[in-house]
Amino acid sequence: MQIWLMNRIQYPLITLVFFLFVVFFILYNVEDPFFNGVTFSSKKEPLLKSSHNENLTIPRNPPVPLDKSSTCHFTVKHSGRRAKWGSPVLESGGRRELLETCDYTSGKWVFDNTSHPLYNESDCPYMSDQVACQKYGRPDLDYQYWRWQPHNCNLKMWNSTEMWEKLRGKRLMFVGDSLNRGQWLSMVCLMQSVIPAEKQFMTQQDHLTSFRAEEYNASIEFLWAPFLVESNSDEPMGHRLPEKILRPDSNLRHSSRWIHADILVFNSYIWWRKGSVKLLWSSEENGVCEEIDGLSGMELAMDAWANWVESNVDPMKKVFFVTMSPTHLLKQEWEPGKRGNCYGEKLPIKNQTRETNLDLPTTLMMEKVLARLSSKVTVLNITRLTAHRKDGHPSIYRKFYGILSPEELANPASYSDCIHWCLPGVSDVWNELLFQFF
Repeated sequence: MQIWLMNRIQYPLITLVFFLFVVFFILYNVEDPFFNGVTFSSKKEPLLKSSHNENLTIPRNPPVPLDKSSTCHFTVKHSGRRAKWGSPVLESGGRRELLETCDYTSGKWVFDNTSHPLYNESDCPYMSDQVACQKYGRPDLDYQYWRWQPHNCNLKMWNSTEMWEKLRGKRLMFVGDSLNRGQWLSMVCLMQSVIPAEKQFMTQQDHLTSFRAEEYNASIEFLWAPFLVESNSDEPMGHRLPEKILRPDSNLRHSSRWIHADILVFNSYIWWRKGSVKLLWSSEENGVCEEIDGLSGMELAMDAWANWVESNVDPMKKVFFVTMSPTHLLKQEWEPGKRGNCYGEKLPIKNQTRETNLDLPTTLMMEKVLARLSSKVTVLNITRLTAHRKDGHPSIYRKFYGILSPEELANPASYSDCIHWCLPGVSDVWNELLFQFF
């Protein structure tokens, strides 16, 4: 780049500025490939305000925010300290009751190439290269045709127009990690086809991405917050860091955004499975971090999140928490004695009564935390029904931004994505379940 500048120093400044812009744009998409190929609106769309009145608790002297340059000067073992929240719990007008007449968690996957898929991959202009499996050469399409059928009832059929009417004048916000982002993208793809192209806008501001339908004055948004509380991985790009640092007693960075939404859909799980995390408390001024294992760290963060919800969220607001999305990284979990992962899988697990690849310790911890929020948070339990879908992952059928080695190319299972979900596919079913509560 220095040689380029030396040879062309006589070029006008505008040429240099344009070149740097192009380089930044390319690097941005390489760092965070999810939106590769998506054109964002240049029109400034005002953010909708919530129809509820919330009181946001703001500390008097907020600490310096964490970012990807944050470091621990010294690390010690976790002392057992918990996050404390001093704001009073808001009084509600009574417990919110959801009339759930259908136990959707008990059922089976039914092959249905008549009603599914609910949209075509190529018809969604916002489709991500991370989950566009058909675009990247997946030869079989059966993964798109499976429908979830509860045993003793039927799900209400998906209707995009009805859903928009439910969202009129409101903000629906998904908050969490890349799996929640996949569910958000699924919702956008499900909903965008009934909105005229000139009346829909996709905008991105920092770690908040918003799809807005002008005629409904409504938006479907995604807020990147993989740990729910503040962390050094909160930037949408460049968050693959060797050291994960959290501030479990602070979520102001995220809550200042999600407090204004009318409907919230939270998740958090997969990032907690990547080893231990480090805690840097707001009151710590010397950079001393405490180290804690992933499960304990998740419980600490979820406790802090639950305390915040209890203290700040109107009980009449719709708040959902999506349970764990199981991975299929080890074939032995559904075929004992077998090696491999989701690579090459084309059908759901045949024995759908078998409990497979379920993280029981995390499940029990989440149930304990969520139990005390029963009047404010609806649990969207997608874990068991998703566990059977070993066929629904991108595997090798997605865009890769690094160069694969000859050894990797010779062993496709070694670089298969068995965590995320192809679209159309499993994430659409999660939104079908969400639709039952509207």
